[in-house]
Amino acid sequence: MSFLTILMIAIGLSMDSLSVSVASGIFMSCFRFREAAKIAFILAAFQGVLTFVGWALGINFSTYINSVDHWIAFVLLAYLGGKMIYEALRGGDEESGITSLSTKRIMTLGLATSIDAMAVGVGMAFLKTTILYPVIIIFATTFVFSFLGLFFGCKFGKMKFINIELVGGAILVGIGIKILLEHTVLA
Repeated sequence: MSFLTILMIAIGLSMDSLSVSVASGIFMSCFRFREAAKIAFILAAFQGVLTFVGWALGINFSTYINSVDHWIAFVLLAYLGGKMIYEALRGGDEESGITSLSTKRIMTLGLATSIDAMAVGVGMAFLKTTILYPVIIIFATTFVFSFLGLFFGCKFGKMKFINIELVGGAILVGIGIKILLEHTVLA
């Protein structure tokens, strides 16, 4: 598999992580390099690890993974996004947004946005390709896109006339719906 092919796959896989990063960056009171690197690392690690897991599972389990991956991602993203929308509409503590960047929440988002990477890994097993090189490219691409998404999300979040939590929740629900539609209606 050529570098360009792997890079295009990596870019495609990192788009959901980019969207989640923009939404997460909105919650940052100010851009902190260390915090952004940690979040980008978690999102990228899920992409890389689940690509490897998918590859390791290989041909035998591909029908099981492909039949439920979109539902798992949809439920996780709809729950997190719905909770953010509910909290935004309910009102209350203005400082509660930063708690939305807990490691547990970022790991849940990382899992939700990386389930497709498992299916890609299964596809790579079909092609009998080595996995280390693609995993490194997928990890690095997702890290860069996620880091930039956090940066721009943080800058976008400074606009006071926007209900930031509502926008972030809507983005997550939208990603979940997009994944579900891609695997059911548009398949």
